[in-house]
Amino acid sequence: MKNRFAALHGEQAVEPRLTAAWQCSRMTPASALFGANGMQFGTDGRLYVAQAMGSQVTAIDTTSGELEVIAENGGPITGPDDVAFDSQGNMYSTEVMSAQVTMRKPDGEVSVVSDELPSANGVTVFNDRLFIDEHRPKGRLFELYPHDDRAPRLIAKDLDSPNALAGGPDGKLYYPLVPKGEIWRADPESGELEQVTAGLSHPTAVKFTPSGELLSPQAGNGEVVKIDTETGEQTVVAKVRPGIDNLAIDADGKLYLSHFVDGGVAEVAMDGSNAERVLVAPGWVGPWGIACDSSSGTCFVVDGLSLAMISPDGERSSVGSPLDTSAPRFVRAVAAGQPGEFLMTTARGDVLRYDFATATTNMLVAKQGQLKGLCATEDGGVLVVRENTNSVLAISATGDITTLVEGLNAPTDVFMWQGKCYVSDTGVGRLLEVSLEGEVRTLLDGLFDPRGITAIENTLYVLDRAAHSVWAIDLSGESKPEQIATHLPIGASCPLDFAGGLCVDGKGGLLIAADGEGSVLRLSKV
Repeated sequence: MKNRFAALHGEQAVEPRLTAAWQCSRMTPASALFGANGMQFGTDGRLYVAQAMGSQVTAIDTTSGELEVIAENGGPITGPDDVAFDSQGNMYSTEVMSAQVTMRKPDGEVSVVSDELPSANGVTVFNDRLFIDEHRPKGRLFELYPHDDRAPRLIAKDLDSPNALAGGPDGKLYYPLVPKGEIWRADPESGELEQVTAGLSHPTAVKFTPSGELLSPQAGNGEVVKIDTETGEQTVVAKVRPGIDNLAIDADGKLYLSHFVDGGVAEVAMDGSNAERVLVAPGWVGPWGIACDSSSGTCFVVDGLSLAMISPDGERSSVGSPLDTSAPRFVRAVAAGQPGEFLMTTARGDVLRYDFATATTNMLVAKQGQLKGLCATEDGGVLVVRENTNSVLAISATGDITTLVEGLNAPTDVFMWQGKCYVSDTGVGRLLEVSLEGEVRTLLDGLFDPRGITAIENTLYVLDRAAHSVWAIDLSGESKPEQIATHLPIGASCPLDFAGGLCVDGKGGLLIAADGEGSVLRLSKV
């Protein structure tokens, strides 16, 4: 199977090309999927898996394990979170971050069914009728009409974050309210609502078996429960690792589960053994950001909605996810701080210090807008990019905030080295040098999408995502800037925009978050 970068750029561009002084290895292997969200069996008998952060749909032959990318990254379907099929083989996708529902015909033609449904998430075809819900507070449930010009028909509103839904033998639509831990049903004609059961741990979906039994996975504890639709009684039929996103059931009643945290997909036994037949091994959703603690060799990786840690011996573990309130969540960028500490920005606009030895978080400042890359300063403070004001903020060790520089053009990352600040100014494709007095000069221009910045000795390195390359800039000026690596598997399309992606590993090498193939690369001197 081609990886995502091969599909976008051709087979000849898959392997990185480096200058004679450098070599490339993979710290972690490439991923087969880029997250795993909604799943459904298609009319061809294959299991189709939506990948919201990876922005693609992949079909899996559950017998042979063969994978085929159906909707490629960078194509007309963006951020698909769930899929469903009608009897004609048309595939419907909810694009949760673009408020769209699309239809893909068997010949590959894609059209928009509706583009006015914020957080469109769950989708099902029931009696050849199309239904969707919105996964958000005060979410809504609609019937859509993909083959004519009728507007979406509202069935229910003010629902607390409904998710993947399914039609039942009684003609009702069943759906989970994820944060409330409840399953409800709605009459698709009258809109009458009725609670089915409660007390679940983040139920993310519902599906019916061929014999009419209702199943629901719980992301919070990894259990799958069978629910009596008359009494609400729950029976655990399978248990796997937490983070389940969705489930699918084939014509023989076999159960398949997807994981949004790591993209794993497996067939899971329901006989009490909890045995798994892995179809897709866990991997990365991205990754997009990376930082390394030079004192220990521990790395932290920003991987979409989750945060992961790689130990010095290469073992990967989860640190934070949307379900884990004990660790930083919704991290947008990460950087090395003091020894044993990582600095992070979050989607809420917070700047955090995280001590990974004690797993303790200290908030330096909160709600500062749309923050991206950040770095430690030599006096114990932090520099951070604020995207919504096109500026770089200087935050002291006590949390006092000043503006170091403003008037930039879509800055993404910042790095401090030898008393100077360097900023990737993505909007105009340049790398800037900024003095601590705020004086600005262009160090390198002509870039396409500069992101992560780091340094080794007297050489500065910058990652150009759109050009799939790494530049080296001699700060002494004795040699011209050069591309030390090209054709890197980076720069895949993502519904969210992340900074970073480059750091030093403490051994004289560079680490790259290779979102184009779902791996971590290491560049080292020959």
